[in-house]
Amino acid sequence: MDILSDALSLMRTARPASVRTDGCAPWALRLPPVAGAGFHVVLHGTCWLLPAEDAGQSHPPLALAPGDVVFLRSGSAHVLADHPDSEPVTPRPGDFEAAAEGSERYPIGRMRLGGAGGPGGPGGAAGPGGPGVETSLLCGNYHLDQARPHPLLAQFPELIHLPARPGRHPELSSAVQLLCAELERPRLGTDGIVAALIDALLLYILRAWLDEQPAQARSGWLAALSDPAVAPALAAMHGDPAEAWTVQSLADQAGLSRAAFARRFTTMVGEPPLAYLTRWRMTRAAAQLREDAELPLSAVATRAGYGSEFAFGKAFKREYGVAPGAFRRELQGMARPAAVERVGAAGRR
Repeated sequence: MDILSDALSLMRTARPASVRTDGCAPWALRLPPVAGAGFHVVLHGTCWLLPAEDAGQSHPPLALAPGDVVFLRSGSAHVLADHPDSEPVTPRPGDFEAAAEGSERYPIGRMRLGGAGGPGGPGGAAGPGGPGVETSLLCGNYHLDQARPHPLLAQFPELIHLPARPGRHPELSSAVQLLCAELERPRLGTDGIVAALIDALLLYILRAWLDEQPAQARSGWLAALSDPAVAPALAAMHGDPAEAWTVQSLADQAGLSRAAFARRFTTMVGEPPLAYLTRWRMTRAAAQLREDAELPLSAVATRAGYGSEFAFGKAFKREYGVAPGAFRRELQGMARPAAVERVGAAGRR
């Protein structure tokens, strides 16, 4: 069982989006926070990634070169610029979405920085693009449930920078090339292909970062994924979450005594085995409620390993702060990412 793919797929609350962004110096773009994670790939030219003044988390200015990949785990606000001294502007509301989805103002998947055809053109926030060096980037975001993130994602740094290195991570480079080709020349099937490639890009980025970390330097969840005792137990829970797992049956999967397994699992994962199992079951149930409005609650309960809707409802409300039916109705009554954030936050109080 691929736990990383499993966890990320259930955190997703909407389709990912990407856009090719072109700029001509001088330029600087302030990107507001997103409910999820973001990434940038430098296709041509150079630029800087700078912290936004009002962002909750800060990082030093980062110079980016062609082929560099940057991943922002929490989607925090930041600035992209040709130079640290350039004055940043903020795109008008909906500019990124319009570029990603296609509109009269933009060809699908493309946005220019400044100028008459770009965000903040004449009469807007940004001035015309300058006559200097051109830069092209692939920018995107993932809509992830940050109200209830999987603890595995929290093990990755807030900012991942993968400098371009010849021969390193060829699959990541291939995914970028395929994505750019689809955005440049959209055809039949482009929407599905782009969404799949962006999902693949996220996994390639995280895998590339993991590959560069020495095994002995890993701790917590990252160590648990390859631990000879904990990893089999995690795989069993993810592979069949509806199974009536006990600490003893999971210890059998790990090849340890009940007490030794419980201590080892809790130390590495951060919570006892059955507590994690319950949370994972509820995460899966929430995804099913989100994705299938016609699925009976009894079926959701069964898939979560509960023999009755009542027992399932009590467990779900403990995790999310609302009953399953109310959770589903609230999702149907508002924009999906906002609804997930709201009801997820309610469950943490």
